[in-house]
Amino acid sequence: MPLARSLSMTSLNGLPQWEDEDLPVEDLLLFEVSWEVTNKVGGIYTVIQTKAKITADEWGENYFLVGPYFEHNVKTQVEACEPPNPAVKKAMDSMKSQGCQVFFGRWLIEGSPYVLLFDIGSAAWNLDKWKGEFWDVSNIGIPFHDREANDAVIFGSLTAWFLKELSSQFDDKPNIIAHFHEWQAGVGLILSRSQKLPVATIFTTHATLLGRYLCAASIDFYNNLDQFDIDKEAGERQIYHRYCMERASVHCAHVFTTVSQITAIEAEHMLKRNPDVVTPNGLNIKKFSAMHEFQNLHSMYKARIQEFIRGHFYGHLDFSLEKTLFFFIAGRYEFSNKGADMFLEALSRLNFLLRVHKTDVTVIVFFIMPAKTNNFNVETLKGQAVRKQLWDTAQSVKEKFGKKLYNALLKGEIPDLNKILDRDDITIMKRAIFSTQRHCLPPVTTHNMIDDGNDPILNTIRRIGLFNNRTDRVKVILHPEFLSSTSPLLPLDYEEFVRGCHLGVFPSYYEPWGYTPAECTVMGIPSVTTNLSGFGCFMQEHVADPAAYGIYIVDRRFRSPDESCNQLTQFLYGFCQQSRRQRIIQRNRTERLSDLLDWRYLGRYYMHARHLALSRTFPDKFEMEPSAPPKTEGFRYPRPSSVPPSPSVSQHSSPHHSEGEDEDEDERYDEDEEAERDRQNIKSPFSLGVLPQGKKKQHGEYRN
Repeated sequence: MPLARSLSMTSLNGLPQWEDEDLPVEDLLLFEVSWEVTNKVGGIYTVIQTKAKITADEWGENYFLVGPYFEHNVKTQVEACEPPNPAVKKAMDSMKSQGCQVFFGRWLIEGSPYVLLFDIGSAAWNLDKWKGEFWDVSNIGIPFHDREANDAVIFGSLTAWFLKELSSQFDDKPNIIAHFHEWQAGVGLILSRSQKLPVATIFTTHATLLGRYLCAASIDFYNNLDQFDIDKEAGERQIYHRYCMERASVHCAHVFTTVSQITAIEAEHMLKRNPDVVTPNGLNIKKFSAMHEFQNLHSMYKARIQEFIRGHFYGHLDFSLEKTLFFFIAGRYEFSNKGADMFLEALSRLNFLLRVHKTDVTVIVFFIMPAKTNNFNVETLKGQAVRKQLWDTAQSVKEKFGKKLYNALLKGEIPDLNKILDRDDITIMKRAIFSTQRHCLPPVTTHNMIDDGNDPILNTIRRIGLFNNRTDRVKVILHPEFLSSTSPLLPLDYEEFVRGCHLGVFPSYYEPWGYTPAECTVMGIPSVTTNLSGFGCFMQEHVADPAAYGIYIVDRRFRSPDESCNQLTQFLYGFCQQSRRQRIIQRNRTERLSDLLDWRYLGRYYMHARHLALSRTFPDKFEMEPSAPPKTEGFRYPRPSSVPPSPSVSQHSSPHHSEGEDEDEDERYDEDEEAERDRQNIKSPFSLGVLPQGKKKQHGEYRN
C-alpha cells in the first residue's frame, strides 16, 4: 500500500497538504451541487452565494458550482465562458454529444466562481428511464405528479452522469470532492455511490423535510423528537418519497453535515444519523472605514421610513416620530414556524404595558412576509399622495414667505409677521389641513390580500384588536411583498429598510439557522431570536451576555408558550425603555459581533468536512490526525463591564430618565476601550499558510 498522505487543517489555496507529492495538489477538484445555484428559492442560495468568495479564494480554478439551468436567471447572473479544465470540458462535450444541454460560465457574484448548469427540460425525455434506474438502486419510487421530485431525479441523474464522465479520465485517482446541499441534489450523491465512483461525497442538510412539516402543524416537536413514527408521519403528509430521498442521501454520504447544533439533534432523530460536522452559516462582512458610518446609515434610512409613516398615518399622526421605534419581522410566510403568532400576542401585551404606564413611546411594527395579493391598497396609496401634496404646499408657501422676508431684510425692515402671509396663503394651508381629515383608521395592510378572511396574520390582528387606533401605542403594518427600491409606497431595498429600523424580531419555532437576525447583527441592528434557531444557539455559545450586545434570545425550548411570550414581551418593553444614548451604545456592540459571522472564520468547518471526506473515501491515499471538528475557542465575548448592560436587567421601571443619569452613563462608557477589548476576543482568521515540509499537525493544534 502506498504511503498515506497526512491531512492537516493547514492548506495551500484551500487544498489539503500531504508529505508525499506523487499526486499534484492542483489536480483535486471541488464540485458544490445545489438546486439553488444561480436560482434563488430560499436561504440556501444565500449560503452558497456568500460562501463562494472564500471558497473560490481557497480553491481557485478548481472550484465549480453545479445547478439547474433557468434562462431568466442565466441572462442576468452568468457570463458564459469556456471551461479552463480540459477534463471538465471533455465530460461536458461527451454529454452534449448525447443530447444534453450543459451550460458553463462565471456566476457574477463576489468571487466569480465557475458554474456548470444542466438544462432539466432538455433531458426530461429520460425521466422514466432514470426513475427506473433510481428505483433499482434505492427502491424509492417517485410519483408522476410531484414535479419537484421528478426534477430532482433529472438533476441528480445528470450530475452523476457528469461525475462519471469526469472521473473516468483520472484512472481512479482521488481527484474529486462533491458536496451536495439538500434532498433536491441528493439523487446525484446516491447514484454516484451506487456506481462506486471515486468521488469523496459530503451531504449538508439545512433543514429536515419532516421537521419543517411537523413544526408547521403546531406539534410540540422538540420535546417529542424520540416519540415520532417517522415513516407514518411522512406518509400522512404525502412526502414519504422525498423523505426517503433525503434519508438515503444522508446515509450514502461519506461525511454528513448540518448547519447548527439544534438541527444536528433533529437530524439524529429524523434522519437516523448524527452529523459528522456542524457547519454554521456565515456572511461576507464589509467593515466601514469610518467607525460609526453604520450609525449614519441608520439615521438616513430611518428618515426614509418616517416619510412613509407620515403618509400612512395621515390624519392620525398624533404621536412624535422622534419617539417612535420601528420593529420588524421578515421571511417566508410560515405563521407558526417563523414565530409570527407569538410576536403578535407579545405585541398585544406590549401595547397594554405601554398604555398602562402612559409612555410617550410609540412602536410601529412591520411584517415583511410575502403573500398572495391583488395590488396596492387604495387607502395606502392615497396616504402617500396626501403626504406629497402637503409637502408641495409647504414648499410653495415657504418659497413665497422666503421672498417676502428677503425683500424686507434688504430694506432694513423687520417684516410684519401678520402681513407676510396673505389670505391666499392661509386659504391654501386650510385646504391642505382639511385634506388630511380621515374617516377611517390607517390600514393594517399595504396591499389588497387575496382571501384575507383566512389570512392568519390578519385574523390574529382582528382577534387582539390592534387596528391602529389613536390610543394604541403599538401600530401594525403588514407589507405582504418583498421590499424594493422601485416601490411607489416604501422605496427601500431590504438592507436599507433593516438599517433604518431599531429592532428585528424573529421568535421562530423552527429555524435551522436564521439569516435574518444574522443580517441584522452585521448591520448593527439589535434583534430577537430563540434558542430553537441555529443563530440563537450559536450566539448563546459565544457571547456571555447576548442581550447586552443586542441579541435577545427567547427560551422556546424549555418554557411553555405563555412563559416564552411573556419573556418576549419583557424584551420588547425593556427595549422601549432605553434612551437614545443607550440604543446607540447597543448598536455599536451589536455591530462588533459581526466578526463572529464572517466566512473567514466559519469557513474552517467546511474545510474540515472536505478533509474528513477525503480521508474516509481514500484511506490508503489520505489520512487525518484523529481529532474533533475545529473549535472556536477564544470566540467568547464577555459581558461588557460598562453601563448600560442588558436592558432587561438594568432598565428603570419607568421610561423617563433624568439628564443626570445619561451623563453618568456617558462617563462610565468608553467606546474605544470596550471595542478594543472585544477585538481581542476574536483571534486572527485561520491561517492558510503552507505547512513546513515533513511536519504533521498534532491533535487540536489547528484550533484557535
